[in-house]
Formats: sequence, C-alpha cells, structure tokens
Amino acid sequence: MQILLANAKIMRDAASPAPLTTPLYQSTTNAIATEMATMQPEEIARQMACSHSIALNVWRNYQTFHDAKPLAAIMAYNGQAYKHLKAETLQSADIDFLAQRLWITCFLYGLLRPLDAIVPYRMEHTATLATTHHKPINQYWRDKLTDTLIASVKADDGILIHLSTAEYEHLFDWKRVLQEVKVIQPLFYVRTNGRMKVQAVWAKACRGAMVRYIATHRITKPEDLQAFEHEGFVYDPNIGEECFPHFVRG
Repeated sequence: MQILLANAKIMRDAASPAPLTTPLYQSTTNAIATEMATMQPEEIARQMACSHSIALNVWRNYQTFHDAKPLAAIMAYNGQAYKHLKAETLQSADIDFLAQRLWITCFLYGLLRPLDAIVPYRMEHTATLATTHHKPINQYWRDKLTDTLIASVKADDGILIHLSTAEYEHLFDWKRVLQEVKVIQPLFYVRTNGRMKVQAVWAKACRGAMVRYIATHRITKPEDLQAFEHEGFVYDPNIGEECFPHFVRG
C-alpha cells in the first residue's frame, strides 16, 4: 500500500533525523532552481501568480538554494496536514515505515520520500521555464512521474491511498494511474443541518492525521483505515463506496 500526500506552501526550519536521502529527481530540481535564481522578483511574481512580497521571499530562497541547510521532507512542511501528521513526534520506526510507502507530491521536486533532503522553496504549477521546455511545470513532470508512481504501487500490493489533492493529480497521467492501480481516496465531510460539505481546513487536517495513523498502526490494508478517527471524524459505512470511503463529522 503506497500513499500520496501533498506538500505544503508553508515551511519551517526543523531538526531532521540522519541520514537523509537524496530526492529521486534532484538533478532536475537543481536545474529548475538554478533557472529560478536568475529571475527578478517581478518575473517570479508573474510566473507564480503571487504578490510581490511573496515573490521577494521566493527570490531569496532560490538565491541560497544550493547552499541552504537540508531538511527531511516530512519534517520541513508546516501546513495544516503536517500539523496533524506531527512527524516530529513519530518514532524512528514509524518514519522508517512511511519511508517505504509515502510519496509527497511537489511541483519543484516531483515526488519525495519522507527522509529526502530538501531546502526551503516555493513553486507553483503555473511556472513555465526553459528547463521545463516551456511547458507548465506540472505538465513537464507528467512524463517523468507517471511511470515512477505506477511502478512503485505495483511493486507493493497495487493499492494507492490518495491523500493528496486534485491539483497534484496533474503531475501524472491520472487516467493511466486509475487504470493500472487501485486508487482509494478517503473523503472527509462535515455534516451541518443535515447537509454534508467538504471544509478544506478539516480535510487537510484529516489527511495528515490519517498518514500518522497509518504509520503508528502499521496499516497495510485499506479496510483497516475504517477504524480511523480524528477530531470527531469517523467512518460512515452507509455512504460512499469502496474506493471513496467517507469519514464524517457531525
């Protein structure tokens, strides 16, 4: 059972366990970062559709990209999912368990394992560079990552737990992924006044918490995820279907 989890835009400086591993596509990442370092903040703002203040921070990160202190990917992100994953409190055996199963989707590094060494950065799918053959970066990654993901899932048990987001499906030929492996995508709903709605903050929190649950309970079968509970979210067997298990709060 392999797992997909999205990266986060917010990063932190965190202590990382040793030894770190090298990202699978480090040479490609280095080339992209080198090109980004040649851009002025105004061009970065245009490429990434962000504010000037964000672009300035991005520019600073790429200026020091090749000399920055590396962090373990699972420790480096600080978005909502990672706050509930709480990787810094996992046992080393838990992280080792995830190191064989968890892929983190990312527009700069492509695919990351938990202990892959990364440095602070920001990248959006809108960036179109000479390095990416003038394709949007998510399209550029598609040819590289699709076979990697499918082969990884098939080498395991043929099952992929999809805890990333639709935005990152564009890193792959997602139709091929769905055809060649079994994708199970847990969905998290809040029930209010008889109506169910996905609330992004809660969905992100539950995705991170589920990765933690998989690690600490050594989950290797999708059906064992039905016992997952987090902040009032519980599995509802009366709705959803096998490939879209529903976890509902309220």
